[in-house]
Amino acid sequence: MNDITIDLAGIHAAVNTRAGRYTRLADEIWEFAELGFAESRSSKAQMDVLAAEGFKVTAGIAGLPTAFVAERGKGKPVIGLLGEFDALAGMSQLAGSAKEEVLHPGMPGHGCGHNLLGTGSALAAVAAAEMLEAMGIPGTIRYYACPAEEGGGGKAFMARAGVFDDLDAAFSWHPGPTSSAHMSRTNAFLQIRVIFRGHASHAALTPHLGRSALDAAELMNVGCNYLREHIEDGERIHYAYRDAGGIAANVVQSRIELTYIVRSRTIEGLNALAARVEQVARGAAMMSGTQVEFSIESGMSPYQPNLALTRMMHEQFIALGAPDFDENDLAAAVAFNDPNYQGNRALDGDIAPLADHVGNSLGSTDVGDVSVVIPLAQIWVASFARSTAFHSWQLVSQGKLPAAHKGMLQAAKVMTASVLRAIKDTDLLEQAKQEHRNRNAGAGYVCPIPDEVLPPLPQG
Repeated sequence: MNDITIDLAGIHAAVNTRAGRYTRLADEIWEFAELGFAESRSSKAQMDVLAAEGFKVTAGIAGLPTAFVAERGKGKPVIGLLGEFDALAGMSQLAGSAKEEVLHPGMPGHGCGHNLLGTGSALAAVAAAEMLEAMGIPGTIRYYACPAEEGGGGKAFMARAGVFDDLDAAFSWHPGPTSSAHMSRTNAFLQIRVIFRGHASHAALTPHLGRSALDAAELMNVGCNYLREHIEDGERIHYAYRDAGGIAANVVQSRIELTYIVRSRTIEGLNALAARVEQVARGAAMMSGTQVEFSIESGMSPYQPNLALTRMMHEQFIALGAPDFDENDLAAAVAFNDPNYQGNRALDGDIAPLADHVGNSLGSTDVGDVSVVIPLAQIWVASFARSTAFHSWQLVSQGKLPAAHKGMLQAAKVMTASVLRAIKDTDLLEQAKQEHRNRNAGAGYVCPIPDEVLPPLPQG
């Protein structure tokens, strides 16, 4: 019988002694606030810290300049920890302010807490590797720095390149307003680029010579808005203008660029929905006498929680407890909360009970692609005020508060404990692998991003 006792006191010590260094790292990445596939300073900051911790760092994996893997240890099993560090466009916000105050107009901001996510996972990798070596147990710890989760599908490109194939299991986390084990499937996701091209002309003198790309875009959007009534429950269609063609109303706009996102429960449903959206785009082009380019940019597979690992991770969370918020944290949270969440509910100090079944989430994450390749579990850890919405200025503002740091450090402890338990408990790890094999029924990973589509890396 394996000794599967986990040294919780040792985990607290391994994380707490590094708390200052990794809190500063998280704050640095918050300040960098770099968009997906362009996280050069954030990536380097993490690589420098992990190299100093004795990890072997390999940069530029899967052909992605800001992706890297950091490894320490030797032998099997090989356990991965997933990290992210990309920000969101146009979400710059003054740290700590309870009102909307733009820090750098038009610049990105960390509206999903990825400054905490990647740093917490990196810290867990360090703590787990140190404790594993002290115990003299074979095993290899890897931290994966994964760019462009926000719509870019960085992990999907990495999974397509096979960088996760030799892992035995992986763990991740996400900061949020509550704490729980992640027991929900997510939607599959495709991001699509749509370009309409027409003919410019004087809108008053020679309108008959023009063919309006703007008309085409508006026809497409109207068509997709009607399409929403006739899609499956849980499916989603979103769009945004990347380039509306200019501000001159007396010019027939000759080029318009849109981004469309479609979501569905399965890859099959996703592809079928994308095909219907493409039909609408081509119909809009026919009606307006324009040409349309319809191309996939990125995609994500549905996340599938591994129940064996998720239950175990929940047990470690219960054993270590939720973040230890104090009165100062509560007072800060009250300023950010909706009135319905005031008082003692302004900051959530509890861990939700483990759900008795796998639920469904309408969101998407490229963690799903990793979950198709290998067994994976993740948790949500309270790091923000209870009513904070993701992708909001309120979340950006709270990203450097003590409560955010406490959530990150607690997540690192839970992931450290989970990694050690997975390595020490060979029966559990085999159960997780068998569950993964049964769920996939022998089918391998099929990336939702077509093989010919390359990541949209920044130029220059």
